[in-house]
Amino acid sequence: MTLALLVFLISGTGGLFTSKITLITYFDNAEGIRTGQPVDLQGVAIGNVKSVKVVPGRPLSPVQVVMRVNTEFQKFIHTDSKATIETAGVLGESFVDIDSKDAKGPIVKDGTELPPGNAPGIQDVVKTSQTSLQNIDVLVKRADAILAEIQNGNGSLGKFIYDPAMTNKINAILNQVQALLNDISNGKGTIGKFFADDSLYRKANDLVDKLDKVADELNKGQGSLGKFIKDDTLYNNANQTIATANKMLADLNAGHGAAGKLLKDEELSRKLQNIVEKLSIISDRLEAGEGSAGKLFKDPSLYNNTDQMLIETRNLVKAIRENPKKYLTIRFRVF
Repeated sequence: MTLALLVFLISGTGGLFTSKITLITYFDNAEGIRTGQPVDLQGVAIGNVKSVKVVPGRPLSPVQVVMRVNTEFQKFIHTDSKATIETAGVLGESFVDIDSKDAKGPIVKDGTELPPGNAPGIQDVVKTSQTSLQNIDVLVKRADAILAEIQNGNGSLGKFIYDPAMTNKINAILNQVQALLNDISNGKGTIGKFFADDSLYRKANDLVDKLDKVADELNKGQGSLGKFIKDDTLYNNANQTIATANKMLADLNAGHGAAGKLLKDEELSRKLQNIVEKLSIISDRLEAGEGSAGKLFKDPSLYNNTDQMLIETRNLVKAIRENPKKYLTIRFRVF
């Protein structure tokens, strides 16, 4: 026992030979803190509470808590670090926790007063815990009511569990599924043949072999499609064609050549427009039957005369064929 006490006094935060400094904080309530309880720096034990007492003349924060902190942690504590009385769980003991995360002031010295933090008191923790317990109690009661309804066979889930008709329907569905699986296992039906017929596997295997052969031929550049993929001349021809087309478009855009002038020469465009307008006028005059050509298209007498001349010519040719002597008489004279 004595040896253990000596080890405790020599080592750790409670050692007699460890250098320490004193820090002071004033609280509005002790919150169950007592002499000897731990002092932590953001969760790490760095010292103990030396004394707790009420001092006069401080109506808002009368509780003075004096802390003894190991000097090795002094460099981590600033004058604006906040000391807060925390509780280890709902029913745990109280301790002082120093928070230096946002502190930027000077390093503390022996006797520095640290500002208190705004931690919830034990009463607030108990009240919050009571509220949580009340909420849990409400949830338990609701769950118990739901389970009671299910056990009585009420609602969809209750009927699903306790209704015999629903159980029979499920059993019937399972029996049908089992029968379907048996048919498939025996090779019946389309799906059964798909799984049991070896010919389908052989066909699929043959198809894979053929596709593999086609892929090899394509990779070797055989056939039209293989040459299309592998032959560089096709790419070169396509590239040359594209280059020629680009040059042709550039010439057209620059107005070179007959086609380029046709696209870019405004004088030629006006001439073409003039020709189109004249052709339109001539077409209108032909449609109206004006002039010789118009009469040729519109005058029916010209058609009738031409038709009559063709008839008479045909009759003359017929008559000559029937009696050529009448029309083809040759006379000779001797001088």
